[in-house]
Amino acid sequence: MLRIYNVILGLLEELQPVVRRVELKDRDLGRQLRRASCSIALNVAEGMYSRGRNRELRYHTALGSARETLACIEIAHRCCAVVAPGAALAQLNRVIGTLVKLVAA
Repeated sequence: MLRIYNVILGLLEELQPVVRRVELKDRDLGRQLRRASCSIALNVAEGMYSRGRNRELRYHTALGSARETLACIEIAHRCCAVVAPGAALAQLNRVIGTLVKLVAA
């Protein structure tokens, strides 16, 4: 199992209050943030038990979802005045960095 998986689960937990605040101001953006952030964990979990090209594709999809999650957070900040905790952003950047290395390997 990848160590980053537990970081991803912690990130999801930390983002839940942010998701709820965004949903109060912009329901669609909140739903998009929820789907994108959950997709990181789901694709990493699938990738951990895949082989060859399928593994790389799952990690690449997880990376796309991580970048989408970051974009949702940035948009929520600018359009909804909802700010994610700095610790969550640090975790998200750590996840993105790890996934970049996995995809590039």
